[in-house]
Amino acid sequence: MRIALIQTDSVVGDLEHNVESIRTHAVEAANRGAQIAVTSELSLVGYPPRDLLLRNGFADACQIAAEELAKRLARDGAGELAVVVGLPWPVTNQSPPIFNACAVLRGGKIERVYAKRLMPQYDVFDEGRYFVAGSETALVEVAGEKVGILICEDFWRGADVGESQAYHSDPLAQAVRAGATVVVVPSASPFVLGKQACRLDLIARAAALHKVSIASVNAVGSNDDFVFDGGSCVIHPDGTGSFASRFTEELLIADRSATSVQPATMTDAEELARAITSAIRGYVRKSGHRNVLLGLSGGIDSALVAALAVAALGPEHVRGVSMPGPFSSVESRTDAFECAKRLGMSPPDVLSITDAYSLIGTNISRVEQVVGVTDENLQSRLRGLTLMALSNAQGALVLSTGNKSEFAVGYATLYGDMCGGLAPLGDLLKTQVYLVAQWLNEHPNALGFSSPPIPPSSLTKLPSAELRPNQTDQDSLPPYEVLDRIIAGWIDEEKSVAGIARITGFDYELVARWTSAIDRAQYKRNQAPVIPKLSARAFGPGRRMPLAMRCRSVVDSFADGN
Repeated sequence: MRIALIQTDSVVGDLEHNVESIRTHAVEAANRGAQIAVTSELSLVGYPPRDLLLRNGFADACQIAAEELAKRLARDGAGELAVVVGLPWPVTNQSPPIFNACAVLRGGKIERVYAKRLMPQYDVFDEGRYFVAGSETALVEVAGEKVGILICEDFWRGADVGESQAYHSDPLAQAVRAGATVVVVPSASPFVLGKQACRLDLIARAAALHKVSIASVNAVGSNDDFVFDGGSCVIHPDGTGSFASRFTEELLIADRSATSVQPATMTDAEELARAITSAIRGYVRKSGHRNVLLGLSGGIDSALVAALAVAALGPEHVRGVSMPGPFSSVESRTDAFECAKRLGMSPPDVLSITDAYSLIGTNISRVEQVVGVTDENLQSRLRGLTLMALSNAQGALVLSTGNKSEFAVGYATLYGDMCGGLAPLGDLLKTQVYLVAQWLNEHPNALGFSSPPIPPSSLTKLPSAELRPNQTDQDSLPPYEVLDRIIAGWIDEEKSVAGIARITGFDYELVARWTSAIDRAQYKRNQAPVIPKLSARAFGPGRRMPLAMRCRSVVDSFADGN
């Protein structure tokens, strides 16, 4: 049997675009001798469609689009190819009245519909809000084989993200008992650092255990805060297989008798760099923008955002703005210009905030003293105001340059450096910012640069917001090597204060202070730009914390040091 894995970047809600993409790839697959072609989960509509699914008639429109696609495939000479297409499917007398389904298109019609059976309700997933669970096993005959169909969680059962889900059924085992000799798994499995290795291990072990070939087709590209890294594959019971690329669209034709090809490996830094680049490209283009703006300060965060934006969009679509204030150093402005030069961008526009800072500060001082944090935040907000004004005038999307460490503890200013439509580094700890920047300078060709794109001085100088004389981040924060371990323990691992202190060896009061800062800053994060998900616990839909709460003592007393 020849299986075609159609790894595409669907646009949420754009049925016309998605249908044409599937049709084009399916016709090519048929011409190359494939007998079955598999697309990703909800490929017809894009993932995640969220409350778009609740619009009256939307699921019906998807069904009609699938029926028309089946007819077009037959007219294009691909009628004998079985094409597995993911889509929302209307169902009567159920609540919600929609299946998360796959339709098998063949012979100019919809031959079979399979409804996803396991509904994930953890992390970023909320499928019980939109879909009713299916209950039947589905097999289709292809080239003398019985092909079982599962959808994403039906196969993963939470194991790909380390979730222990108490599901009462095992759709894979049931499909094998029903006679499946090949199993196809359309998925829309969001990127998380290190997740691909886990996926491949799970597929290989399941193929060996059940003695079936398993074809997993994952989405690629990005939609909103989700990044999809592809990495589709077919793995056989003996561990051999065929593997698609990551972070790019691809049509992979896998022959069960072909020689195995090993998947390409990536370092953590490369995975993160490619994921962020994909996030920028997807969000900017799918939201209807062409150009982006960012404050180019000469620091490491803005340099990395600029570099990844150029990799995603091209230098002609990225504009930097230098906004010196009363405490800005000459070196920072020099580094900003050097960064733009290395990236092939136009020189940054220089728009000083000093006069406005003086005017507004004088005005406010008639009512209240402008000192300390008030003075610092005024500068940041003037820079945010400048960028948003340029955004309005030019129609360019503002990229926030804040990172996860800053967003975690509130070391970011609302309506200042948090302004923007997308925060590409919002799920990247400060220590990871340096890791990715160093990797990019060591491997510039990987993202299309001819030479290191980050100025060396941006990597080596002490990080500073330059909002007061001789300021550095460590005047207000612990060293990032310390702070990031506290953030990871509190957010990603959900440990208690005592547990973090015991594991890290940090002082209990230090951990208590900064975990408390994380909780207090939730109101800021609720107003943050879109943050692409890179880790197991990103800020956003996957971490829904209350704004006003008093539970710290209760949590610690029951946590018992975990």
